[in-house]
Amino acid sequence: MRRSMTIDPQLFKNSLAQWASGVAVVTMATEEARHGLTVSSFTSVSLDPPLVLICVAKRLYSHQIIEQSGAFAIHILHTGQLEWGKLFAGMYPDIEDRFANIDYTTAETGSPILPDVLAWLDCKLYSATDGGDHTIFIGEVVAAGTGDTKLPLLYHNRQWGQFSPLSET
Repeated sequence: MRRSMTIDPQLFKNSLAQWASGVAVVTMATEEARHGLTVSSFTSVSLDPPLVLICVAKRLYSHQIIEQSGAFAIHILHTGQLEWGKLFAGMYPDIEDRFANIDYTTAETGSPILPDVLAWLDCKLYSATDGGDHTIFIGEVVAAGTGDTKLPLLYHNRQWGQFSPLSET
């Protein structure tokens, strides 16, 4: 059952913008196409089996590819990868092939794996649940990798940032 929004949509967006999160790029591919998008809606679900979730707007091309391929890969970006965060967020609309200048590899599931990220998770689709104008995709992690220890790229209040530890004294 679909309900109409009971609060002001802009107030809702502004409230959610206060949640600081890491920045992840989700990649996916079929035999005909590959695609990727930047997400902040990513979290772990379970350790046994290893499950993670992402939320993807139903109107996006990426949504269609995940449904067709049954797989996706998640990449956790570091501060040196701000341009990738912007690229896969669609902030450079003139760039048609987002993978053109990236030396990626291909996972067993067929998803592109970006190089030198903080971590990556290759997932096969475990379940998909309606989430209003989004679908909640839960993926079972079938492979993973970690990179160098660098500072994670963050997103807060519609701005890109980086982690700064608090003094514990």
